[in-house]
Amino acid sequence: MPFLKLKDYEFNYTINGNISQPIILFLHGFLGNSHDFNTRISPLFPQFCCLTIDLPGHGKTQVLGEDSCYKMPETAAALIEVLNRLHISQCYLMGYSMGGRLGLYLTLNFPQYFKKVILESTSPGLKTELERVQRLISDTQKAEQLETLEFPIFLEQWYHQPLFKTLTNHPQFQQIFEHRLNNNPLELSKSLRYLGTGNQPSLWEKLSENQIPLLLLVGELDHKFKQINQEMNQLCPVSQLQIIPNCGHNILIENPQQWINVMVKFLSE
Repeated sequence: MPFLKLKDYEFNYTINGNISQPIILFLHGFLGNSHDFNTRISPLFPQFCCLTIDLPGHGKTQVLGEDSCYKMPETAAALIEVLNRLHISQCYLMGYSMGGRLGLYLTLNFPQYFKKVILESTSPGLKTELERVQRLISDTQKAEQLETLEFPIFLEQWYHQPLFKTLTNHPQFQQIFEHRLNNNPLELSKSLRYLGTGNQPSLWEKLSENQIPLLLLVGELDHKFKQINQEMNQLCPVSQLQIIPNCGHNILIENPQQWINVMVKFLSE
């Protein structure tokens, strides 16, 4: 897997598929890396070229600069520089959870780079200062746990959250859990402190300004994010919402064929 060195980052990325076809940029969720997508996206290769990137704090990407480089505006600007270095003037974007929050920020702040955007299990952040302060406290506590607990214990506690109930019941969960152990917990703690929901700018008020076609994907059993995405869909005039049956927060793992099907349909329209 090649590396691309910028001033404050060294990004690990992979390009798969037909390079003459339209490019999709994939952004993974917290605890994940580009491997999460690379094991699932081969059905896309005939029609698309897939660019997967390890985000700061994850996989083999390294942050060479200050801790502020983990924040959303800095990370987004770095990803745009990656696209420029790879001579990608425009592409599609697919982001999951944390990667979806970052993807929405990119869409709203660098719209000229993206033709269509797919966001899976994503939120625009928190609406009020009080909510952000409370979430920042929670994110900081979890970051401290990453720095002090044995990593397998932290992962067990993380996946014990109701959000991941359907994922932990999935037959591949143990394999996913073991793959997560390859992460560096100290790097993850920085990602959670600076790119967590508590520290990100709220994007709610900008949704109505968006003019990039947006597909919102959410699992039928992910009640929290189903409500969030229904509200997002009402606020954004060029969005469409698709609720995927028999899924929770991670559609990619829980229903990969449907994930591929809805993506291809949306990007091909």
